[in-house]
Amino acid sequence: MKTKYPRRSFLGKLSVLASALAAMPFLGLAKASNKNESMENDNRSAVKSIKALGFQWETSDPFLFCVHHEDKYPKGNSVCGPNASLEGRHIGQDFIVKDGWRMYHGDTVPGFPGHPHRGFETITVVREGMVDHADSLGAAGRYGNGDVQWMTAGQGVQHSEMFPLLSQEKENPMELFQIWLNLPRKSKMVPANFTMLWGESIPRKSFVDAKGNKTEIEIIAGPIENEKLPSPPPDSWASDPANNVAVWNIQMEANAEWVMPKTSADTNRTLYFYEGKGLSINGIAIADYHAAEVNPDQNLTLRSGPSGAKILTLQGKPINEPVVQHGPFVMNTREEISQAFGDYQRTQFGGWPWPKRDQVHDRSKGRFARYVDGRIEEKG
Repeated sequence: MKTKYPRRSFLGKLSVLASALAAMPFLGLAKASNKNESMENDNRSAVKSIKALGFQWETSDPFLFCVHHEDKYPKGNSVCGPNASLEGRHIGQDFIVKDGWRMYHGDTVPGFPGHPHRGFETITVVREGMVDHADSLGAAGRYGNGDVQWMTAGQGVQHSEMFPLLSQEKENPMELFQIWLNLPRKSKMVPANFTMLWGESIPRKSFVDAKGNKTEIEIIAGPIENEKLPSPPPDSWASDPANNVAVWNIQMEANAEWVMPKTSADTNRTLYFYEGKGLSINGIAIADYHAAEVNPDQNLTLRSGPSGAKILTLQGKPINEPVVQHGPFVMNTREEISQAFGDYQRTQFGGWPWPKRDQVHDRSKGRFARYVDGRIEEKG
C-alpha cells in the first residue's frame, strides 16, 4: 500500500529538505570557501584555475555538483545502525564529523531517507560500503564496493539512500561520490528510472610508465582508447557520444606518470585531487584536496608524489541552457520549479510504497537490483 502523508507532514518534510539538502548541494549557493587561485599564466596554460575542495565540490556544466562522503562507521547493531551512542549528535541533520562518521538525515541508520528529485540525474559511485536504494516506483537495490548507480530523476521520483552497517563483527567504512548531472530541457520530464553499473562490469584501464609505476583508471563514462563501456541511461546527456561526457576515477601509484589525452576545446574538464600529496599537472603543483580546471585541448602530464594520488575527473560539453535550482529540483525556469513543488505536493511522485522512509533491506540480502519493469538482478 502506498503511504499518504497529510499536508502538514509534506510541508514539514519540504522545510527539512530545504535545509537538509546541504548534503545535496544547491547550485550556486555553497561554493568552496577557499579563494579561487586563478592561474596567471597566459591562455596556453594547461591549468585554468585551482580551487580548494569543501564538503561539496563545485562543478561545471553539464554537471551540477559533486560530494565526497567518507565515514569510518563502527560495528553495526541489530537494525544495521551504528553500535555506538548517538549522544551529542544533531539527529536528522548530522553533518558534523564526530568519531569519524555522520548520520546525515538518518535516525537509526545513516543515510538519506525518502526525498524527491526532478530534472537531472544522480551518479552514485560507491568505493567502499553499501547503499540501500528504495523509490516511489517500487524499485529497490543494494549496491556497493565498486558499484555505480545511475539514476534519471526525469519527471520526478522519490528515493531513499541508506547506508546499512551490515557487519556486527567489524567496522563498516563507507566512501562514495554522488555526482549530479543535468538533463537538457528536452529530457527533464522523461520517465524516471535507474541503471546499475556493477563493479565487475566497469572497465579498468592500466598504464605503466617508463619507471614501472602504474596508473589505473576506473572508466564509469567516456572511453579511453576506445574502451567498450556499459551504456548510460538512454535519456542521459552522456548517452550521446558527441557530448563527450566522462567520469574517470584515477589511481596513481607513488611517483607515477600518465598523460591524459587532450579532447575537444568545447569541453569542460576538471580534475579533483581527493587523496594523496604532491600531484603536478604539466609541472604545475596541485595541493591535496584541491580541484584543477584544465584546458581540455592540451595533453596533460600527471605526476603523483611519494604517497600516490587519487583523482576524480569530470568532463563534458556544456548543455548551455538556463539552470534554476531549488532544493531537490533542477529546471530551466522559476515557473517550472513552482510546478515541480506543486506536482510533488499533489502526487508525491507516486507515493511511498515502503513501510519506512528510511527503508533498509534484510541484512542477509546480497547486492541486487529490482527495476521498475520487474527485472531482478542478483549479484550476491
